Amino acid sequence: MNTQQPNGQHPYQEVLVSPMYLAGSNGTGEAGFAPVTHWPHHYLDEGPCQLLVTSPDQRIRIGWFGDDFELWKITAAEDAVSAPRWTATFNHVTPAEIVAGLTTALAHDYAEADVYDSNARFLANPSLHWADAVRPLTDAGWTRDGGAKRGTVEITAPEGHAGVRIDNRLSGSDDETVTLWAGPPGWGTRAEAVFTARTPSHLIAATAAVMADPAPVMRERHQIDRKVEKLVTFTPVGQTAPRAPRAPTPLDVRRTAVTQAVQRAARFPRTAADLRVMAARSRTAASAQRRSSNPAPTLGARPLASPSDPRRSR
Repeated sequence: MNTQQPNGQHPYQEVLVSPMYLAGSNGTGEAGFAPVTHWPHHYLDEGPCQLLVTSPDQRIRIGWFGDDFELWKITAAEDAVSAPRWTATFNHVTPAEIVAGLTTALAHDYAEADVYDSNARFLANPSLHWADAVRPLTDAGWTRDGGAKRGTVEITAPEGHAGVRIDNRLSGSDDETVTLWAGPPGWGTRAEAVFTARTPSHLIAATAAVMADPAPVMRERHQIDRKVEKLVTFTPVGQTAPRAPRAPTPLDVRRTAVTQAVQRAARFPRTAADLRVMAARSRTAASAQRRSSNPAPTLGARPLASPSDPRRSR
């Protein structure tokens, strides 16, 4: 995939990057926290977790580890002091917009849940069918890799630069069974989102749906790793693609046909009707010329007003 932006552009120029899952992190967690801005925020001065956002009852926890490889850690539990039912982690290369797919779904589930409901949707058991968790990807044309290891399922994007790996061989509740990935292997190029075995399928699907979304995201050019530049498309912010010419409507066609017919008739009066019209115009013009050449005024005609007479308004 070639970039639309020529070399030598300012490294801090804002550009739209697509596909979004190769855009990397922009260094902030704003997009991921946006759906839960109304939840309590806890800023931590000590420890690797710098910001912890929790649901009001603290059953859902969203941690931001600003200087760590695993940048995000999101959990849900039956109550504030219970061990997590499931865990989702996102590494430092994962776009925060992908994290927002999960946090948006969590905010929605929490808004609909009863504070005393231990069976809230964000604590639901995962589907028995692995396809339910990745359906947005398969619906978008991502295909299954027939060469996956026994007991695993691998699905890749059409261009092969992103995918999902499902490990059905593990059975422990804390085992990491679903991994969404994007980008070539490498510390600064491979984005990964990992979900443990008991993560509700609809939450994984909500995250996958963002990966399947073709909409670009905004970045500064220097934030895109050089190894990824050749895999994405850049569009400078403010530049829009040229519009395709609008197809004429039936009304446009009729108007054009009428205009052309009138123009042809004026230039080339070929029909009998055209000739009659022109003859009538000619007779009218000749009659007017004869009347104007007669100096005697007609009976009952009003005298012409002299230039000094004031004109009466109608």
